[in-house]
Amino acid sequence: MESSVAPSSLMLSHVASSVLPQKLNSSLSFKPKPFFFTSFKTSSIYPLLLRCRERESCNWLDGSSPLSRSYPVVVAALAAETELEEAVEKEEGAVEGGVASTPPTKPKRGKATLLLKSDRRRSKRFLDIQNLRENKKDRDLKNAISLVKEMASTKFIETAEAHFRLNIDPKYNDQQLRATVNLPKGTGQTVKVAVLTQGEKFDEAKNAGADLVGGEDLIEQIKGRFMEFDKLIATPDMMPKVASLGTILGPRGLMPNPKAGTVTTNIPQAIEEFKKGKVEYRADKTGIVHLPFGKADFSEEDLLVNLLAAVKSIEANKPSGAKGVYWRSAHICSSMGPSIRLNIREMLDYRLPSNV
Repeated sequence: MESSVAPSSLMLSHVASSVLPQKLNSSLSFKPKPFFFTSFKTSSIYPLLLRCRERESCNWLDGSSPLSRSYPVVVAALAAETELEEAVEKEEGAVEGGVASTPPTKPKRGKATLLLKSDRRRSKRFLDIQNLRENKKDRDLKNAISLVKEMASTKFIETAEAHFRLNIDPKYNDQQLRATVNLPKGTGQTVKVAVLTQGEKFDEAKNAGADLVGGEDLIEQIKGRFMEFDKLIATPDMMPKVASLGTILGPRGLMPNPKAGTVTTNIPQAIEEFKKGKVEYRADKTGIVHLPFGKADFSEEDLLVNLLAAVKSIEANKPSGAKGVYWRSAHICSSMGPSIRLNIREMLDYRLPSNV
């Protein structure tokens, strides 16, 4: 094939040059147009494009005139060109309209349905507490404890809590922290103690004030999901039998452990300490220690004494693998109140008055 021009274009050009008059032939020109792909992935070809020259006027043919009968090729080309251009314009408009149209929005779910903070309605108690509290401000111990008591305004007696963030990683054995502390002023809670023992220790535990005392019978009750106690103390000879209760007692933090003082041969002393206010604490997987140190109806002096006892116990039981700055942050709060940040340096250096 020597020529790349379409045969239809050559034939139409030859017919137009031989049939049309010279004046009309000079005013019209035929130009092949490339392929055009529509949005529906179908291709169409412009056969001819008739354009008028700029300097000479165009002599358009009327289909009803006698002249159009003499030149049917030109009339058909003009009609086909007009129809094709209109169809292309409609398709382009449909494509543009489809792009501009936005898809329907999905309904919001979960947290997305919550109102913004500026649009939420806050309770009067919340607004009053916000006026008392200042964010990101370190406070001394006395001022912080007085604020905790002032912000504990619920209908029940709230518990005073302490939360200490330490620079430790409990996934390493030498950076784990688990110990107990005796709060001098107590916890303000009634602790129900159960004892697992046998033999002569059975009567000794009852006389020491244990609420529940038992052996294998108590183990069977615990397997049946009996949990009417706050602390479980066991003697060393009962531990092989208690091992079967690990899946029940472990998640609740009630499994006897020598580090927590709940596995001992001196049962009367252990019962007395837990009744008076002995608290077990441990660092969670993020290195934070959570422990209660009294009730909101305690006096400020009693809360201060208990808090300092907890701080000294955590400092004394510092893991051997802890490096660098041990205390990262310290906060206290009530059960239903916001946290108050403590000044760590002032907390560690604080000394109780001699009359307390």
